[in-house]
Amino acid sequence: MTYPVQKTPAQWQALLANKEGAEPLAYQVTQQAATERPFTGKYEQFWQKGQYNCIACDAPLFDSSTKFDAGCGWPSFDQALPGAIVEHADHSLGMARVEIVCANCGAHLGHVFPDGPTETGLRYCLNSAAMGFDAAK
Repeated sequence: MTYPVQKTPAQWQALLANKEGAEPLAYQVTQQAATERPFTGKYEQFWQKGQYNCIACDAPLFDSSTKFDAGCGWPSFDQALPGAIVEHADHSLGMARVEIVCANCGAHLGHVFPDGPTETGLRYCLNSAAMGFDAAK
């Protein structure tokens, strides 16, 4: 699939290495589909009001009002912003999951599961290293 924002691996690596607020794992998570260890991400127990954005391209992804504590060790949301993400089948690691990527640049964000506690029934499980945050004004 082609995304509006495209860069070479070297360009993504340079951008993420120098981006303010980017965690050391940002390149591995967003460009190589790595996963940060549970309970280690900076947004896992972060509850400030605002908007979560793609760390790679700054596209808006989730509003803080949709975040909940799933107890799984990663930031979890029950609803993405309209048009913010794209879903792909993921059969890696011997599992059948649904990967979520940024609709603007294709950065790997995490996975979505059909076990959320709200009326959406969804749990968007994200890596903190894939996100930035803008506080509510």
